[in-house]
Amino acid sequence: MKYIPHNYQKYATNKILELPKVGLLLDMGLGKTVSTLTAIDILMFDYFETSKVLVIAPKRVAEDTWSREVEKWDHLKHLRISKVLGTQKERMEALKAEADIYIINRDNVKWLVDLFGPKWPFDTVVIDELSSFKSNKSQRFKALKKVTPLMQRVIGLTGTPTPNGYLDLWPQLYLLDRGERLGKTLTGYRERYFSPGRRNAYTVFTWDLKPGADEIIQKKISDICISMRAEDYLELPERINNNVYIKMDVKAQALYDQLEKELVLQVDQEQITALTAAALTQKLLQMANGAVYDAVNKPVHIHDGKLEALEEILEFNQEPVLVFYNFKHDYSRLIERFNDLKPRILETSQDIKDWNEGRIRLLLAHPASVGHGLNIQAGGHIIVWFGLTWSLELYQQANARLDRQGQTKNVIVHHLITEGTVDEDVMEALERKDLGQEAFMEAVKARIRRSQSYENTIAISRE
Repeated sequence: MKYIPHNYQKYATNKILELPKVGLLLDMGLGKTVSTLTAIDILMFDYFETSKVLVIAPKRVAEDTWSREVEKWDHLKHLRISKVLGTQKERMEALKAEADIYIINRDNVKWLVDLFGPKWPFDTVVIDELSSFKSNKSQRFKALKKVTPLMQRVIGLTGTPTPNGYLDLWPQLYLLDRGERLGKTLTGYRERYFSPGRRNAYTVFTWDLKPGADEIIQKKISDICISMRAEDYLELPERINNNVYIKMDVKAQALYDQLEKELVLQVDQEQITALTAAALTQKLLQMANGAVYDAVNKPVHIHDGKLEALEEILEFNQEPVLVFYNFKHDYSRLIERFNDLKPRILETSQDIKDWNEGRIRLLLAHPASVGHGLNIQAGGHIIVWFGLTWSLELYQQANARLDRQGQTKNVIVHHLITEGTVDEDVMEALERKDLGQEAFMEAVKARIRRSQSYENTIAISRE
């Protein structure tokens, strides 16, 4: 296919050519991959400034997206790609192959750095989904940090640079400029631009941006970070969000209320932390979906409301449907309920091809498994969130698998929400776009207050 770039794609490519270290904070669907590959091709065969490129990407993106883009565009078909994936033996063989671009999944970054050490052979490194390096404590960040001085060019790509707030920016920027703009340490960055928020004694749980700090940070990184939003450049069909509310029967509601009360009271015995709040809300989300794991990790049935709602959607829409689930027992129940539709998951490139060609009626996916880079918009336009997620990044990235450039129909996103459950808290936070630790901790506190209010009401009635 002949590549006729949009103006914003030309701009992105030119910035890569211009800047040795650059962050492309491009919204989903703006063609980050082809813009980057075009720049690599020019750097390699026109400018002779690049000889060996490493692409670090999420596993599924590493397996499919980059090679598919090379095969798709006429001007890139000469690029040789080697996928450093699979077993250690397979990875070693891939590294020995003669190629222009080597692609590795991010979980093997430490292995690769340990393998080469100071003899790092890649002069250009592309970090596809830079935000997956947002934790300075992660092994992948620590490993890559060691070899940043050995890289001539670094290209960071992401559509969600601050999924949990501006603290996420420091590790990502460090991989680009080694602390030149935001400081050499996360502690120093935090002290300059943040104030302690909620805390317990000496333990700080949240950090709040100081007034005006966001503008200062944006200005400091603006010379090497290019930000673009899809809504400013693309004319996509309208996305339609639809909330489908499920009402549990009396028995299921009583069981949910009892389990919720017991879990909330357990948490209420101690100072609430992000850890306990997260564990609690995960349990409540399981119950809202229709089943919950017991003490021996066996799913206990609560209700079938979401399965029945999905069944109605599938009956009404005879087109392919993409369903996002949250827990293993969700997947098992979906497979059992809709076995006649032969539901599939995306495991191979053939699965992606079959979906895009309309040969899969029901596609099941965990949002973390399809969150970045997969181009599956040709296969359908209907999404159902069977189980909601607290991660705004996963939510946005997952929806963008269908709601992106190349989509020709209105994308319809159905959210299955069980009334009277934590589903309502998650959906409210998603609509505010402020998900994170604070959101689910507030949800837990609200449920504790609700439980205490209920107990007081019962006590008064008894008197």
